[in-house]
Order: sequence, then C-alpha cells, then structure tokens
Amino acid sequence: MRAGIFGYGLAGRVFHAPLLKHSGFEVVAIQTSNPERISQAQADFPGAVICSSAEELLAQNLDLAVVASINTAHEVNAKAAIDAGIAVVVDKPMAANLSGTRELFNYAESKNVPITVYFNRLWDSDTLTIKALLSSKENPIGTPHRFDGRFERFRPDLAAQSWREQLRSQHGGGLLLDLQSHLISTAIDCFGPAKLKYANVKSIRGASDDDVLLILEHESGVVSSLAASAISGAPGPRVRLLGNKGALVINDLDPQEALLRSGNYENGEKRSKVELHRGEDVKELTAIEGDYSAFYKKMHQFLTGDGQLPVSKSLVLQVAEIIDQARSF
Repeated sequence: MRAGIFGYGLAGRVFHAPLLKHSGFEVVAIQTSNPERISQAQADFPGAVICSSAEELLAQNLDLAVVASINTAHEVNAKAAIDAGIAVVVDKPMAANLSGTRELFNYAESKNVPITVYFNRLWDSDTLTIKALLSSKENPIGTPHRFDGRFERFRPDLAAQSWREQLRSQHGGGLLLDLQSHLISTAIDCFGPAKLKYANVKSIRGASDDDVLLILEHESGVVSSLAASAISGAPGPRVRLLGNKGALVINDLDPQEALLRSGNYENGEKRSKVELHRGEDVKELTAIEGDYSAFYKKMHQFLTGDGQLPVSKSLVLQVAEIIDQARSF
C-alpha cells in the first residue's frame, strides 16, 4: 500500500516513516520544504517523491495520508486528504480543540473517508503490561484504585526554535496538547471512561504551557493523576499503579522512542523494566514487549478490509473533551 507523509520533522521522520516501512506500507511521497529535511527524506527513502505542496503529495496515487506536520496545519492537511478521498492518520492532536476534532470526524464521515489519530503510547510496553496483568488470573496488585502517569523532564531554558514550546495551547503548542494527549488516552484505555476532576495548567518559563497536572476519576473507580512537565528538576516514576494487594512501578520511559531515534527499532529491546512493590518487598516482573508498529499493522488490515481502525473515534473525542475542560478549569 502506498503512503504519503505531510511533514518530515521529528514526528514524520522518527515516529511514522520507520513504522510505515515495516508494516506493509511503501512510503512513496513526503511533503517538506525544509532543505535539511529534504536531504533526510531523500536519504531515508530514495525512491519517494519529495513534494513541495499538499497538492503534489495527494496526486501520488496514495492509499494513506499521514499528517505529521506542525499542529496548526493538522486540520487543513487532513481536510485536503479527505477531499482527495484518501484515508488519513493524523498525529496527535487531531485538532486544537474538541470542536475542531468533531468537525474533522464529521467531514470525513460525510465524504466516507476513514480517519484516525496516532496515539502510539497505547502500545507502550507499560500500557500493554498493565492491561495484561490486570486481566490475568494471577493479577499481582489486586483491584487498582490509583494510577500515576508522568512525562517529566528538566529543560529550564526554552527552545527558541521549537513551536511546541512557543505556541500557546489554543494555537497548537504546549504540553496539554502534546504529552497529556498520551497520558489521557492511555489512562482511559487502561481504566475506562473518565471525568476531569482537577486541572492545573501552568506556563512557568513564560511561553507555552510547560507544567500540567490533571486528575481524572474513572467510572471503574480508579483515580488517575497525570503529570506532564518540562520543568521538573526531579522527575518521578513514569508509571505507578496502586492496587489493594501491591503496586506496579515503572521508572523509565518505554524504550521504543530511543530505538526509533537511533534507527535500530527492529532489533532493539522493547520491554520496560517493571517492578512489583509490596512495602519493602520488591521484585521484577516480565513486561510485555512494546509494539508501536501494531498501529500501522492494524491500519493496513483495516484498509484491506480486515478489522477496525487502530484508535476509536470515541477515545479521540474523550481525550479532546478533557483537554478542552482543562483549559477552562
């Protein structure tokens, strides 16, 4: 199947192109006007057409268009692909707000064109491990009641050239749209529908929101505390899940991102280090292997008439609604 990519920055080059390549898609076209990225695209995909416009990209007889451009261009690029009758994957977020997200879904449905969002963290090793353990007969933590999910780092100085760090949330920048999209989607995937109970969205460095804490209450009874920060001098564990019989702790980021950045995704270790804590008693558990490529394998299956879209409309809308509520909490 033939795929084209809007944008060849970090998202397009690292998180989409390699996974498309290994999931049954041929990357035949890439749209970018940045000279450095043009060179990267030519080196990575010598046979692909490097396009200077969306119109040129969409004229390449595509089966799938991947929107990995700057967030402010997501809706425009997605609508252009829909108008061309091409199935669309949009890197998160689909749009800047709930209204824009609903509008895109409605527009795609009116044209009978499939569209979905790339929530790759649903296939993190930690996400898959949590779901597997909670559904197993040997569930070691019992009934879960609290989930702490974090993406924290320490970058006290703003990156002057980074639109993610400069643009306000309503214009596509900031951690609420970026990393909280992952935290919210994985929490709902693991523990079910949720309502926002508390939100603290701060801009400590003076540009986009860079420290965001959300508290969700799931219908299952689990309370999720979700923290994304660029200004955390002491980052906490990536995951902590408390149950009535013990706790799961995962200290480090899923290894797949580092593997994708290094170009060694196929051969590297994709399991997180998972610990079971019962007070002072700590032992390591065997994690489920992470698999970002599952997203595009499922997308390929869907386009060939087998299965469903990898990420549901319902989940995307729930995430967008919580983000909207957090802005005005």
